[in-house]
Amino acid sequence: MARADRLERLDKRRSELEADYLEALIEALQVTASGKWGLFDHTADKIMRAATQPVLDNLTELADLIAEARETLFMEPFRLHDEFLAARGKPPAQAVGEPKQARAWLERLRLEAKAPPAEN
Repeated sequence: MARADRLERLDKRRSELEADYLEALIEALQVTASGKWGLFDHTADKIMRAATQPVLDNLTELADLIAEARETLFMEPFRLHDEFLAARGKPPAQAVGEPKQARAWLERLRLEAKAPPAEN
């Protein structure tokens, strides 16, 4: 029984961490959507990187805690952080700017929040 209780608490904590991650990501995306560059690292500007680093560190820390909890609970990996990291970096010449990319991410997250959960 103690193991079941511990796993239940861990799952609750995982859920809270995922909500915290999503909240932090949305906040960062909203800042970027309003015109502040740096979140997607499209430029090699050291000042932008330094300004954005605390946000990235927080997201990574949360993602690491989530990954650990999910592994313990035998759940699939937390893909949102991996997808976010994959979206960062020097874009191709025809790519949209960071504010537009952030708005697209916000729209995607909004639509995913409205989608019914997948059945297993």
